[in-house]
Amino acid sequence: MPEPKSLQEAIVYFSNPDNCIDYLAIRRWPDGRVTCPSCGSDKVKFNASRRLWQCSSHHAKRQFSIKVGTVMEDSAIPLDKWMTATWLVTNCKNGISSYEIARDVKVTQKSAWFMLHRIRLAMQDDFFGSKLGGEVEVDETFIGGKARNMHLSERKRRITGTGGKDKAIVFGMLERGGRVRAKVMPNRKRASIQPEIREHVQAGAALYSDEWWAYNGLETDYAHQVIDHAVKYVDGRVHTNGMENFWSLLKRGISGTYVSVEPFHLFRYLDEQMFRFNNRKDIDDAGRFDLTVSQLVGKRLTFAELTGKVGETIH
Repeated sequence: MPEPKSLQEAIVYFSNPDNCIDYLAIRRWPDGRVTCPSCGSDKVKFNASRRLWQCSSHHAKRQFSIKVGTVMEDSAIPLDKWMTATWLVTNCKNGISSYEIARDVKVTQKSAWFMLHRIRLAMQDDFFGSKLGGEVEVDETFIGGKARNMHLSERKRRITGTGGKDKAIVFGMLERGGRVRAKVMPNRKRASIQPEIREHVQAGAALYSDEWWAYNGLETDYAHQVIDHAVKYVDGRVHTNGMENFWSLLKRGISGTYVSVEPFHLFRYLDEQMFRFNNRKDIDDAGRFDLTVSQLVGKRLTFAELTGKVGETIH
């Protein structure tokens, strides 16, 4: 049976657990040499009846499944549900909520929420040290709920000032025709923003920003030009409309799909949106899914880490 190219084909294909294992194994061990995640030995034997491998060396955890060493490790949720959820979150333009995943793949909402965050970890791009170049737009935005949409008690708890005082700050850099990078920031000050630009943007690149004072001084390293939004939004090549487009996609997903995002988890939603944005042109749905699956390995996220309860004593 050929590998799936659409959601419908994916549901049918991954309903067979052997197809799930084959699909994952090919991407995890492309050279065909299955290795033990504990000791690294390739002297392993597959038990087809139990769908487990067993390492010939005698050590703890010598038996392992395809989930071990991936974001799915220690999950009792079947692979077909994992694959369907991965396809959905990878390819839904505005994201998909844990409630939708729970209904679609028949798991609890809590399990779906945990699954989605682990899939977002797989979607995380480490950028491999490459810098943005050519023409680069930089901008910052505020993420947070609108006061008019909150219950009075919630508004008093969360809104203690005007403007962006009680909102999360996200800073972004976009290479025109290329990739975007965004990061949650502690503030909008020059000491926070400029080191990010110098770390991720090649010296000498054409840099476009708005009139915010934190960008002052960048002209020593970049061909920096400013667009004053109080006057106009575009002046030839000088604008930040590309970053504004990314912010609109991000906020549409947060306000329309997720409704409320805790600042503690915001960077994970950024990873998800950046992945889809950066892979929107060159590959199709199947290609994005394939890329996500290939990044499942070597990453781990426990529920305690996700909820910030690592190290807490359980009574």
